[in-house]
Amino acid sequence: MVRGASAEALAELGDQLGTRTLADSATLGEELLGVARVLRAEAALRRVATDSAVEGDAKAALVGNVFGTAVGPKALGVVQEAVRRRWTASADLAEVLERLGVRALVQSAGTDGPRVSDELFAVRHLVDENPELRIALSDPTRDLADRVGLLIGLLDGQTLPATTTLVAQAVSGTDSTVDASLRTYQDIAAGARGETVATVRSARALSVADQARLAEALGKQYDTTVHLHVVVDTDLVGGVRIEIGDDVIDGSVANRLDDARRRLAG
Repeated sequence: MVRGASAEALAELGDQLGTRTLADSATLGEELLGVARVLRAEAALRRVATDSAVEGDAKAALVGNVFGTAVGPKALGVVQEAVRRRWTASADLAEVLERLGVRALVQSAGTDGPRVSDELFAVRHLVDENPELRIALSDPTRDLADRVGLLIGLLDGQTLPATTTLVAQAVSGTDSTVDASLRTYQDIAAGARGETVATVRSARALSVADQARLAEALGKQYDTTVHLHVVVDTDLVGGVRIEIGDDVIDGSVANRLDDARRRLAG
């Protein structure tokens, strides 16, 4: 999570994404993700690009020379404007460009935008439920293209192009784990629509009506529109466990039983 000057830069640069065709948004998103990958890998370039002692125009010229033939004018303009900003930490530049790339890709999905967050959640669940897959995706001895191809192949072309691009980005190692990257992208995708994601683990399947009531209650509590992702988890015995932002609301029977055991043991 970026803070201070970096958070201000994110807000101001986000306003510059504007409205464009779906195809242009897809191109912009992919190019910004590509720039973010390079900046994460090239520490020296990242340090110069965020050095407040170097004039903004000089930094803009530098990234123009580095990326000018690799990305289009819109993406290059965003990157050049970014390096003119002040940054709380050097690493924040890549993170902000990545976040902007995710937003642009969500925009490229048009009216299917809500599906992006849902599909990212489904991929997270797929990885979480398959230990062998998690090991393979984190295996440093495997070629990156092989790891990307492994997970993309399992999707079998069933996801939106924006989702597929973000899944590939997550495997590229921009975060500590694939799950962590996918969760970040999922939150950004929901945030681009003015929503907050809540992951609900329930001992039984929730009806549409139950989900609507829960989303409404959480929306009032957090003063936002809440988008639910529901997972059936029989280990909970009964009740629900909700993760929303940094908060965890654990009303499961399993948690109450654990609490009772602790009280008895104490």
